[in-house]
Amino acid sequence: MEHSTQNKTRQMAACALFATLMAVCSQIQIPLPMVPINLALFGAYLAGAVLGPRLGALSVTVYALMGAVGLPVFAGFAGGLGTLLGKTGGYILGYILTAFLVGLLTKIWGHSFKALIPAMVLGCLVCYLFGTVWFMAVTRLGLWQSLIYCVFPFLPGDVVKILLAAAVVRRLQQPLARMGWSWC
Repeated sequence: MEHSTQNKTRQMAACALFATLMAVCSQIQIPLPMVPINLALFGAYLAGAVLGPRLGALSVTVYALMGAVGLPVFAGFAGGLGTLLGKTGGYILGYILTAFLVGLLTKIWGHSFKALIPAMVLGCLVCYLFGTVWFMAVTRLGLWQSLIYCVFPFLPGDVVKILLAAAVVRRLQQPLARMGWSWC
């Protein structure tokens, strides 16, 4: 029974840590006219790959809920339900799907660098799909214009984020295993 309590406590702490990581990553940004470039997807990749699908998605959900209740955790220190329901809200909610998908795929494919890359690429695509459709619905812009604002400027940075996230996950494997962390 005590081991189960310790494990639950460790899981809750890990979720809180990754929710905080998402908040910090969201502030590291390059402002653009419609959607800022930030490191939030990097945090979602890490959450999914390290915590697995359930806890990874839970940690990013906690991040989204913190922002929804008004804490300034979204890009540019924004917060509130208005931001979550606004033009970038689909991307914020897409981070949850990204963490879940990356966690699920790494659970199936493993945590090798060659497995992490396609898992994160697919997670990125899901986030873009969900976020861009949301952006189009809120702004009433067409697909091409939305891609110009929301996807094309982000692609070079996403390649870097994916490579860096995969490298960080690989680097964390041994230290986390020594601490007793079991990969999901």
